[in-house]
Amino acid sequence: MAQNTFHVALYVKDLDAAIARYTKVLGQEPAKVRHDYAKFEIADPPVILSLNVGGDPGQVSHLGIRYPGTGDVASELARAKREGIELLEQKGTTCCYAKADKFWIRDADGMPWEMYTLLEDAEAETASDQQLRRFLDQQATATRGGCC
Repeated sequence: MAQNTFHVALYVKDLDAAIARYTKVLGQEPAKVRHDYAKFEIADPPVILSLNVGGDPGQVSHLGIRYPGTGDVASELARAKREGIELLEQKGTTCCYAKADKFWIRDADGMPWEMYTLLEDAEAETASDQQLRRFLDQQATATRGGCC
């Protein structure tokens, strides 16, 4: 039976240095490396660690759960809707060098959570999705009180 996998995305200043350090820390090479992105897939415990250039280095970009399939994402999406959780749904979207079915939520403190299943690898980093930017920026602004 396939399992759910925890996902954490970190902002880094120097991707090469971060890759070198995490390779030593985790004892394994990254599963994917691009000019502005790297991903480690750790089997035990099951974690996907992605490193993203930009943002505030050393800070968490977002958290998430990768589900085994589209049906699992659909079930969780339906449950989140029944619970009245504000969300953004994205089907077949390309982001972080992967095509995925996903939805986004935010926790009570505004941390974005990406709930997704991987459909296939992609060569493109991100389709510029203004709807996602607005969704993520909306809570960040509210959390900061509308200022810096």
